[in-house]
Amino acid sequence: MKTQLLTLTSVMIFMFFGFTDQELPKVVENDSPTKLRKINNKAFKAGEVLHYRLHYGIINAGTAKLEVKKLDKKIAGREIYHIIGSGRSKGAFDWFFKVRDQYETYLDVDGVFPWMFVRNVREGGYKLKQTYKFAQNKNEVDNGKGKTFDAPSGVQDMLSAFYYARSIDYSNAKKGEIFTIWSFVDDEIWPLKIRFLGREKIKVSGQKYRALKFCPVVQEGRLFKDENDVSVWISDDGNKIPLLASGKVFVGSIKFELISAKGLANPSAKIK
Repeated sequence: MKTQLLTLTSVMIFMFFGFTDQELPKVVENDSPTKLRKINNKAFKAGEVLHYRLHYGIINAGTAKLEVKKLDKKIAGREIYHIIGSGRSKGAFDWFFKVRDQYETYLDVDGVFPWMFVRNVREGGYKLKQTYKFAQNKNEVDNGKGKTFDAPSGVQDMLSAFYYARSIDYSNAKKGEIFTIWSFVDDEIWPLKIRFLGREKIKVSGQKYRALKFCPVVQEGRLFKDENDVSVWISDDGNKIPLLASGKVFVGSIKFELISAKGLANPSAKIK
């Protein structure tokens, strides 16, 4: 997190979430799998596939896909989603900055928290591989390099946090309200924060939607200069899928927009 490259899948995630410094919440001992939380999540299900297009300035820079699958085996007796996020550069952008990214999270169906996170990225000449194992019944995270970290209950990874955010009920959200999700990113615990800005109607890929508008509460000096430079719209329906994200980065601007959505769990917020 000390330096953030312009990736495809992570751009969407980091446009949705901001990073701020804040005291870590108290870690509560919990050694019994029977105490793992359950959430009434109806926002997504196995079979959902979301496709996005990324623009860097006027350049059509790449595409990204998010897919939810159901894992055959269980962990701690609980059912698991295998969620895969992939991104790749294309066209002229691919000539000078090739991106081939893949993120995977093994998400507890009932608790909407991760058991394992895999990150495999190639961005230009930069390569990174990570495998985190989450002992949610012990409030610990193993970074795969021989080091274990204490973590708050239900801690997320950078991909699972995106899906957990969709499970939050925003129906009574007030303008200016901030939502915080604690996550483990690059061997550190971070509060990922989003500020609710209200409801709007927007047009994405030629289709109108009812939408909820957010901005990340960002830390100065990271990918974005300040929270006023970033806006994110999610569908104002039971699915709460990201529809559009736009922001100014240190060099230029980026826009991330939905181009197709399949296997949704609820009716869409499309305006006919």
